[in-house]
Amino acid sequence: RDQRATQPPHPAKRRSTDRSIDMGSLRGGGGGGGGGRGDCSKQEETERVMRSVDAEEACALLSSGRHQYLDVRMWEDFDKGHVAGARNVPYYLSVTPRAKEKNPHFVQQVAALYHAHDHIIVGCRSGVRSKLATADLVAAGFKNVRILEGGYLSLLRAANQQ
Repeated sequence: RDQRATQPPHPAKRRSTDRSIDMGSLRGGGGGGGGGRGDCSKQEETERVMRSVDAEEACALLSSGRHQYLDVRMWEDFDKGHVAGARNVPYYLSVTPRAKEKNPHFVQQVAALYHAHDHIIVGCRSGVRSKLATADLVAAGFKNVRILEGGYLSLLRAANQQ
């Protein structure tokens, strides 16, 4: 099985650029999310445990060193700018007006970088893709995954307000 020839390089082997936002320059605050209990389907349970953080809280958590940032944008977007120390595992391999090609190895690639109990903040460009990625990770057994509300754009706005 020769899938390596057709697969892009593993995200952990990708070289990071210096186009990054330093989370130490932003201050913390904000709040998370939660949900109720009761009988629910697997999808409802996944949605119940998915929590989100706003840009200010994400900055505080990342600055504390207890959380890591997973950027699920495509590589070319990551290379244009990203959070300092972020790891990039694209949720989609390509996006065209006609279709989106999901990364079939997304969960496995994330599992190669993080443990199921690591504290991870998942971000994309605007917050939509990170919800899908987080749902997949929670369904795969990741326990401490949070969605960055508003995505990378919200971090840029927060950085520009400082």
